[in-house]
Amino acid sequence: MNRWPAHMVKIGALLVILVVGWAAALPAVSSAAARQAAASFAFARLPLNAPSGGNTIRQVAPAYQNIRHWISSVGAGVALADLDGNGRSDDVCLVDPRNDSVTLRPAPQTRDRYAPIELTPAGLPYDATMAPMGCVPADYDDNGTTDVLVFYWGRSPVLFMRGTGPLAGPASFASRELVRPYQVWNTDALALADVDGDGRTDVIVGNYFPDGARVLDPKAAARPELRMQQSMSNAANGGTNRVLLSQGGGSFTEAAGAFTKEVADSWTLAIGAQDLDGDGLPELYIANDFGPDQLLRNRSRPGAVAFEVTHGPRGFTAPKSKVLGNDSFKGMGVAFTDLNGDDVPDMLVSNITQQYGLLESNFAWISDRKRVFDGHGTAFYDDDSEGLGLSRSGWGWDIKAGDFNGDGSAEIVQATGFLRGDVNRWANLQELAMTNDDLLANPAAWPYFQPDADISGENPNAFFTRLPDGRYADVGRAVGVADTGPSRGIATADVDHDGRLDFAVAIQWGQSYFYRNTRPARPPYLGLQPMRPAGGCATGTGDPSATPSGTRSGARSGALSPAIGASVRLNAGAQGLRTGQVYPANGHTGVASPELLFALRPGASSVPVEVTWRDTCGRSRTAGIDLQPGWHRLLLGNDGSIKALTEETP
Repeated sequence: MNRWPAHMVKIGALLVILVVGWAAALPAVSSAAARQAAASFAFARLPLNAPSGGNTIRQVAPAYQNIRHWISSVGAGVALADLDGNGRSDDVCLVDPRNDSVTLRPAPQTRDRYAPIELTPAGLPYDATMAPMGCVPADYDDNGTTDVLVFYWGRSPVLFMRGTGPLAGPASFASRELVRPYQVWNTDALALADVDGDGRTDVIVGNYFPDGARVLDPKAAARPELRMQQSMSNAANGGTNRVLLSQGGGSFTEAAGAFTKEVADSWTLAIGAQDLDGDGLPELYIANDFGPDQLLRNRSRPGAVAFEVTHGPRGFTAPKSKVLGNDSFKGMGVAFTDLNGDDVPDMLVSNITQQYGLLESNFAWISDRKRVFDGHGTAFYDDDSEGLGLSRSGWGWDIKAGDFNGDGSAEIVQATGFLRGDVNRWANLQELAMTNDDLLANPAAWPYFQPDADISGENPNAFFTRLPDGRYADVGRAVGVADTGPSRGIATADVDHDGRLDFAVAIQWGQSYFYRNTRPARPPYLGLQPMRPAGGCATGTGDPSATPSGTRSGARSGALSPAIGASVRLNAGAQGLRTGQVYPANGHTGVASPELLFALRPGASSVPVEVTWRDTCGRSRTAGIDLQPGWHRLLLGNDGSIKALTEETP
C-alpha cells in the first residue's frame, strides 16, 4: 500500500508524456486524402548524369580529417536557364561533386541542341584544393547572352562570360575573376538582386568556412582559420558575407561595410532576395547554420548599401526560436510565395526536423499586414509552419515553391538528407550538440564522422501540396518524386513552355534527376518572361527593344536581358496566386528560371497585368498591359512602356 503513491506518480508522468506526445504530433493525413491530393500530379523522372562512378568523399585539410564525411556534405547544385538563346529555360547547369564538374547540357527530352559543355576556369588559378559548389546563370555583362557564375570552396567565384555567337562548346565562354586578385573563399550560397536600386543586378555572396581556410587542402598547415563554429546556436566566426555591386560590363566592386559583423560572419547556407515592403528595393533573408537567421530591411540608395536588421514580434505562446531573427536552428534554404493570399510575400525556410534525432522546425513566416515593417526594427512575421503542416520533413536543404498542377496554389518541394553511410551516428551528433561551446571551434574535439557515418542519409525529398482544409501534406511518395539523396539544390522552370512547371534536383554523391511535368490536365495559364534592353544605362532610350549605346557590354542591337527584381500582379483572371517577383537565385544551390507562371480561371481570355520594375538607369517604372493566356516575353522599356511578344503554346 505504501508503494501506491509512488506508482501513481510514475503513471501520471507516463500519461503526461503520452498526452504531450499526442498533442505535438502532426494531424494524420488519411491514405485516401493523400491519394486524392496526389492524383493531379504526374512526372517523368529523367537522369541528368551518370548513375555511379567518381568520388564519394573529399580530401580535406588534416585539421578536418576525423570529420571528413561532415566536411564532404555539400557541393551538388543545379540551375535551369536559357543558355543557348532559344527563348526557353530548357538548359541545365549541374554541379556534380563526384568529379567536381560543372556541366551545361540541354534538359532531357528538349532535343540535343548542343553537346554537353564542361566549364573549367582556364587561365585562372585552380587546383585540387578547390571544388565547385553551385552555378548561377545570368547576364552579368549586360550583353544579352546568358553567362554562368560558378562559386567554390577554396577560391572566390569565377564568371564564365558568354560571347554573342552560337553556343558551340567551351570556347563559347571566357573565364574571368569575379574579384581581383582571387581570394580563398568557401561559398555555399549566392543570390542576385539590384541591392542599391541603380538598375544593375548585384551579387550577394554567402560564405561558410572562414576566409583563407584551405578546407580541401590535405597539405594545409594548422592555422586559426581552419576551425569550426564557436556555438551550436549563436556562431559568428564563419566566412565573410559580401555584397558585390555591379559596375556594368561584368565588373563588380565590394560594398564595404554592407553587413554588421554578426550578419557578415555567420555560417551562411542560403540567401533569399524579395521586395517585402513594395519600395522597389529587395530585402535579404540570410539563412544560417549554427545561429539565428537574419531578415535585412533594405535602406540602400545607389552606390550606398545599407540594411536594417529586423526581428519579429514574440507572442505569449511563441518559443524564442520561433521568433523571426531569434532562432537557434540550422537554416539551409529559403523561398518566397504568398501562402495566405494577401499579395504580401511569405517566407519558407528549411531547418533540421529529424524525428528522434534533432527535431527543430521548418519555418513558414506569414505576414497578415500590408505594412510588414514598423520602422523601428520589427518585421511582422509569425511562424505558422505547424498549423500549415510544413514544420517537419527531415534534414532540410534547398526549398522551392511553385504551382505544379495549375490550380493556383503553390506546392513546396524540399531537398533533404545529410550523410549517407552504414552506421547511424545520430548519437555522436547529439553528444556534439551538448558539448561546451568553448570546445566546438576545435575540430579535434569533435566525434569522428568518417565515411561510414549515416545521419539522415535516407530522408526522402518532400513534395507538399495543399489540402482542402488549408493544410499541406507531403505526397512525394505517391507522386513518385520522393527520392532519397541526400539532396541539395532544386531548380524550377517550364522548360518547354507548355504551362506545366518542371523541376530538377541535385543529389550529393549520386545521380541527379530532372522531373518533367506530364500531368494530363491543361488548365489555362499565363507565363511571363520580363526582359529589359541589354547594354546598361543610357539616356534617350525610347524604344523598349532598343539597346543603349555607349556601354561596355558589347550588346547587339535589340538584345534583351532578364529583368531581375521585376514584380508582377494580375489584376483579374488569376486562379489563386496573382503576384510574383523575379528572383531566380534564391536558396541554397538551386537556381530557377527568371520567369513567372500563373494559373488562370477557366474561360479567361484577356488578363490585365501590372508590372513594376527598375529600368536600366534605376528609375522605378510601373505599367499595365492586357494579355491572352499562354507564354509572353515582356519587353520593359527604359521609357516605361511594355511590349509583349506572344509565343504559341506547344
